Amino acid sequence: MGEWAFLGSLLDAVQLQSPLVGRLWLVIMLIFRILVLATVGGAVFEDEQEEFVCNTLQPGCRQTCYDRAFPVSHYRFWLFHILLLSAPPVLFVIYSMHQASKEAGGAQPVTPCTRGRPEAPCAPCSLRARRARRCYLLSVALRLLAELAFLGGQTLLYGFSVAPHYACAGPPCPHTVDCFVSRPTEKTVFVVFYFAVGLLSALLSVAELGHLLWKGRQRAKLLPPPPPPAALPSRRADPDPFGPPAYAHRAPAGDSEGGSGHSKASLATVRQDLAI
Repeated sequence: MGEWAFLGSLLDAVQLQSPLVGRLWLVIMLIFRILVLATVGGAVFEDEQEEFVCNTLQPGCRQTCYDRAFPVSHYRFWLFHILLLSAPPVLFVIYSMHQASKEAGGAQPVTPCTRGRPEAPCAPCSLRARRARRCYLLSVALRLLAELAFLGGQTLLYGFSVAPHYACAGPPCPHTVDCFVSRPTEKTVFVVFYFAVGLLSALLSVAELGHLLWKGRQRAKLLPPPPPPAALPSRRADPDPFGPPAYAHRAPAGDSEGGSGHSKASLATVRQDLAI
């Protein structure tokens, strides 16, 4: 029971991210599958091979006939069914815990949302919520596919009843051997019950998938349109390629006259120096 308790604790963490339909599926999974299989299923199917009796003493004949009658044990088939159905929700829980640990550790900076403005959520929160919804939607779809596959497999392998008599022919049996199954009526009731539970679980998965898709469309309609992109700063007009450079400023008239007089005086001084 320790393994079932561990699996139940993992599935219990899924309800934090599940809608009402997902929580109903989880209740059916925990009570009508795990609990029933752990308490009743083992007692019903644990001695099926020992109680499978054939009217022959030929070595190996009884084991061969049992393998032909039940290619996979009911109990092991349903056990593998539960484990495969639990894989998508558990993987989603692991993903959620990983994202939460990354945000808490500072690997991804969390931008505080603007409170009091639910109509305009912040971009990081909206992106995280969209990723979580997509991952949960994928887990529900995988769960539904696994459910349908196992329902089809159970129908092909066992049908809806366990026959009390099985006629076996072929080596190593020397002739047609009559074999008998223990508690066929009780096993038939258990097979029908488990098929009904699987069908109900598949219907709940379909309802949850439709609810998530409808809710996603409604949320997409209620979200405001994205703001228009900010206008780029206006560029200055290109300067004239044939004009003077920018650093060549035109000097005022007074400065030009003063500069020319200063240059004439300097030239006269140089001439006097050369004459000397």
